[in-house]
Amino acid sequence: MSEIIYTLEGGTYFNLTNKCPCNCAFCIRSKGDAVGDAKRLWHDEEPSFNDIKKAVDAYDFTGVKEAVFCGYGEPTNAIENLLATANYLKSKFPQIRLRLNTNGLSDLINGRETAKEICSAIDVISVSLNDPDSEKYDKITRNIFPGRAFEAMLKFTRDCVACGNEVWMTVVDVIPPEDIEKSRQICEQCGAKFRLRSFSRGR
Repeated sequence: MSEIIYTLEGGTYFNLTNKCPCNCAFCIRSKGDAVGDAKRLWHDEEPSFNDIKKAVDAYDFTGVKEAVFCGYGEPTNAIENLLATANYLKSKFPQIRLRLNTNGLSDLINGRETAKEICSAIDVISVSLNDPDSEKYDKITRNIFPGRAFEAMLKFTRDCVACGNEVWMTVVDVIPPEDIEKSRQICEQCGAKFRLRSFSRGR
């Protein structure tokens, strides 16, 4: 089985699913079979919660201050496992901060508003803004919800902010400087914090 938990530059990451409604032009998974200390992040079969629970029980969390739901797919594509895993981790390691790296399309993926249930289990939400314009966003993310994805992502972000959680919006440093600045402004309008991600570092 491919790895469910892996480390990257000292961080602990959860690879819950390979499913994603996007096929981003700059996605890290297009660069290889794995990142960090993982040998393989492509699941032959989607892991069950029992698989994930076994991985948690076998992993040494000594010194881990934060665990990140990220991996080679969109974690909210496996929202039930995401929430169950977060709650299980909190029950075992309440001192560990939990972060979700997401494309922000959970509401479209799951057909319902999901910010409240996600924010009840996750401490920090990091949303990939990717581009400040809906048409460009669709082009760069190649998502399956063209024309709807951008606004849904912004709404999800605002909903998470309204829940009182720490919320970030990010863009990758491959877009033009003027679009980075527009992205920063959109982030401020949503009430979130802004971060510029490095493509070369893969994070």
